[in-house]
Amino acid sequence: MPVTIPNEGWFILVTKGSRQMAVYADGEIVHRFNIGLGFRPAGHKRWEGDGRTPEGVYSVAIKNPQSRYFLSLGLNYPLPSDAAIGYAKGRISWEQYQTIEDAYNARKVPPWNTRLGGEIFIHGRGATSDWTRGCIALENADMQQLYNLVDVGTPVTIMP
Repeated sequence: MPVTIPNEGWFILVTKGSRQMAVYADGEIVHRFNIGLGFRPAGHKRWEGDGRTPEGVYSVAIKNPQSRYFLSLGLNYPLPSDAAIGYAKGRISWEQYQTIEDAYNARKVPPWNTRLGGEIFIHGRGATSDWTRGCIALENADMQQLYNLVDVGTPVTIMP
C-alpha cells in the first residue's frame, strides 16, 4: 500500500511489521515511537475479538483524556469499506452498514458495538509487547507527547 505523506498538517504513520509510529508535521518526521499492537497483529482486523490491529487509512475521531490506558485517541474504525465486507459476509446488518457509512460521511465516531469490533485506540500503558485487543499502544510519556500534538481529524495510516 503506497503512502502519500501530506505536506501540510499532522499525519501519523503506523508500520505494524516494524512496530513503529512516525509522526509528521508539514511533511517532516517530528517523532518516532515504538508501539505494541493487538495480540494477533498479522493481517487486517476482520471481527470483534480477533486480536488484530486494522490496516488502512483512518483518522482520529475522538480524544479521551480519561482513558483507563492513560490517554487515548480513538480511530474511526470501522470504515464503510470494512462495513461492506462485514455486510457481504453476514457479520453486520444492512442497518449497521448504513449507520457506519453515515457516521463516516458526517465525520463522527462510527458504531463500535458491531461484530466488526470497534474502539480502536492509540493509547498508553506500554509498547514492549503485543498485548492489546487491536489497539496501538505507546509508552505513557510518548502518548502524552502525541496527545498534545494532534487533534480530532488527524489522518492515521496503518500499514502491514
